[in-house]
Amino acid sequence: MIEDEQADALDPVTAEVLRNAFMTAVDLMAEQLLRTCHSFVIHARDFSGGLCDANGDTVAQGSSDVAVQVGTLHFSAKAVLDAFRGDICEGDVFILNDPYSGGTHFNDVRVLRPIFSDGALIAVAQSNGHWADVGGAATGSFDPSATEHFGEGLRITPVRIWSRGRYLADVGRLIASNTRSPEDAEGDLRAQAEATRVCEREVHRLIERYGQGTVIAAFGESQAYVERVVRRRVSALPDGSWEAEDYIDNDPSGGEGLVPIKVRMRISGNGVHYDLSGSHPAIGSFLNSAFGGSYSAVIAGTKTFFPDVPLNSGFYRALTVDFGPRGTVVNASWPRAVTGFYAGPYEKIVNAIFQIWSQIMPERAIATSFNLEYVLLGGRDARPHGQEQFMYYDWMAGGWGGRNGKDGSNATASIFGVGHALQSTEMQELTSPIMTRVCELKTDSGGPGEFRGGLGMVKEVMLTDCEGAVLSYCSDRAKSVIVGSLGGSSSCPHGLWINPASTDERYLGALASRVPVVPGDSLERPSAGGGGYGDPLRRAPRSVREDVVDGYVSIDRARKDYGVVVVRDAGDPDLYMVDDVATAAERRRLRATRAGLLETDPEHVAQRYKDGELTAYDLVRQYGVIVDWGSGELLPETTRKYRAILHERCRSHWAGE
Repeated sequence: MIEDEQADALDPVTAEVLRNAFMTAVDLMAEQLLRTCHSFVIHARDFSGGLCDANGDTVAQGSSDVAVQVGTLHFSAKAVLDAFRGDICEGDVFILNDPYSGGTHFNDVRVLRPIFSDGALIAVAQSNGHWADVGGAATGSFDPSATEHFGEGLRITPVRIWSRGRYLADVGRLIASNTRSPEDAEGDLRAQAEATRVCEREVHRLIERYGQGTVIAAFGESQAYVERVVRRRVSALPDGSWEAEDYIDNDPSGGEGLVPIKVRMRISGNGVHYDLSGSHPAIGSFLNSAFGGSYSAVIAGTKTFFPDVPLNSGFYRALTVDFGPRGTVVNASWPRAVTGFYAGPYEKIVNAIFQIWSQIMPERAIATSFNLEYVLLGGRDARPHGQEQFMYYDWMAGGWGGRNGKDGSNATASIFGVGHALQSTEMQELTSPIMTRVCELKTDSGGPGEFRGGLGMVKEVMLTDCEGAVLSYCSDRAKSVIVGSLGGSSSCPHGLWINPASTDERYLGALASRVPVVPGDSLERPSAGGGGYGDPLRRAPRSVREDVVDGYVSIDRARKDYGVVVVRDAGDPDLYMVDDVATAAERRRLRATRAGLLETDPEHVAQRYKDGELTAYDLVRQYGVIVDWGSGELLPETTRKYRAILHERCRSHWAGE
């Protein structure tokens, strides 16, 4: 138990026992859902659960819930309580997925069960699961080209789905029939409803043991306890204001140029205030966020720096958020498309918050981490024993940023989906007409630094027996490439290639919508690594050599990025050594020349990339130049801003310049 002042309402032992019992009730709900769900996405742990009090405030969330849904479940509970005030009965169950009411995106479907005791509503159990499809124009309901929600799928405002214990089959059929997999949708609906029943059972068990009054008092004390802890921690920090920003690649309706996500934070006394009002207007793709998704990012980013504090509405009370005017990229309103918020504002807000809190708590400092990305394929499965329709739905792990004193984590779930599991490659090949040809760590993808960013991955799959297949790719950071902190360098661009290194190769970039593909087509894309932390020229040469041995860093990039000359042992080509004399000379040369490379004519650099003289790593790390990675055409406005970012986060922290 975190050290805390004694609460007056309950004795501290009972309060602590019940607070943990509430979390256990939610965790049991998660285990029930994991074993009964139909969707492969939910089975990969893209779900969360919560127990709310009679006001809809969160009492407990699960201990391993997916990060993106934290901070939003109370919005859904309050939306149901408001919509059906005075008309909620024992045995009722409700469903909604409305991002404009505080949810995340349409695929995150929430099932809520009011809990009664002695005829009074005392709590709400909620199970949130990511359904693999909720309709819309694209397979999986992720259409990057959508500008309005009508192309993204079914919007479910609060609806009663069980009435006094009776399943309303007509409503269930209506919802399920608007998806590409009705049986899975209805199966997940029933699984989530049963999961909330598990939570209800646990609450009743606690009431039988401790009494209704004590349990209700513990609901309030659990929240008050967390609020006291957070406020006391914050009050020990210096008052002040900080700001940071991160970027989306571009606004398709506004030409090239990075789109800023701006976060200001102020500590005053024992409270924290965030201001997102300086962010860009909503953009012409699905990479917008309604207020719920942005709020979740604020909570998840802040919680990272208070890892031992339980999460409930008490945590939220210590924070306030100004989302700014309606209609921005972080506060989009109906009917603006918002399904891609996870790849757009969410991870940018979290990484900006990482920048801010890394200044306040340098012992926990962390550089920018990779951006979540998805491939979605759909069509007819033409294999002899295949399903009539298939849906291949794939995301990858990637690298987290380097930290103060430690390298970043390799191939880890994204900050969006902490708690996510990767899908089984074998299961994907069984259920979809694809063959996985490559799935491995991507050498050199970790941002160089005194403490290296974690590595991303590279994956290549080939389509086999299918008909009428279409592809969507949902990502970002092909242009807003991940940059390190305190002198740390960049990772690598995102982007998807069809048939790479062949005569008919195509580069689709970070966003692609409903692109026709045929059997034999090969799809390759990386997930980025994390940004580096600290000047790469301060990294111990021995650590660089070990990275080369492990395959994390190539010999070429060891020299270019770290100034470390690694050579193979003449007597044993499997052994590597550091040439100390050459390394000292190379590091002197880089210190003298690297700042000047950021002033090189971008047109000249882009032409050298087209000619094959320079690689994407050279451009983003040494020259600060961003191009269309398929054609090599310079993006001048994006390059201007990207260079400014490098000057702020890298060059200004390099020693010796």
